Amino acid sequence: MHWLLVYALLPTLIAVVLWRAHERDPEQIGHWLDFAVLLILGLIVEFRRFDAAWPAHLSAFNRIILLDAGLYGFVVIRRLSNVGFDLRPQLCDWKNGLRELAFYAPIAVPLGLAIGFLHTHAEWPGVFRISVSLVSIFFLVAILEETYFRGWWQNLLERRIGPNPALLVTSLLFGLSHFNKGATAFNWRYVLLATLAGIFYGRAWRSNHRIFASAITHACVDAIWLLWLR
Repeated sequence: MHWLLVYALLPTLIAVVLWRAHERDPEQIGHWLDFAVLLILGLIVEFRRFDAAWPAHLSAFNRIILLDAGLYGFVVIRRLSNVGFDLRPQLCDWKNGLRELAFYAPIAVPLGLAIGFLHTHAEWPGVFRISVSLVSIFFLVAILEETYFRGWWQNLLERRIGPNPALLVTSLLFGLSHFNKGATAFNWRYVLLATLAGIFYGRAWRSNHRIFASAITHACVDAIWLLWLR
């Protein structure tokens, strides 16, 4: 009953706060209430505050529910433009997404190997495992994170500080969100590579303001790391 109440109240609170932001900022230049909602959602996910509500193998549903709450708040209530949440692929998504992958990989792989974050292994995982990894990462990781960081953070920051500063700030936030992944202390190697990745994810998104494009880059990077370089 406790978690049911939490999941009922939080989306309502988000909707009310973003309705106030809509009223106070009709020009959509970014209101402090927008960023307050983003910080709350980010901290809940980053520090796994709601994970206890789910069995370990179903914890991804927590992120999906929070994404739904955010989408309803920002797209329906706030009516934020240029989010780019559209799961119907377009040719430009593949072009922009794979282009940024091609730009990022020659930088990230040598750097990752040099600092000891990446490790090569020649095992061929098989077509089935590659396909499952790409699809699951795309829908359960990339779409969620790209909506949050590019569709909301970068989108709003562009209106406040301009496209290039917004790209850099969002990339740094994205990198810092990985500080506690795969380590008990501050994982600076992961933060560094994730920050660099965020630049290329952000470039893919802002080409046409399409989350599908940056999610392609993101899913490919994560799948390559998981299958061949982890």
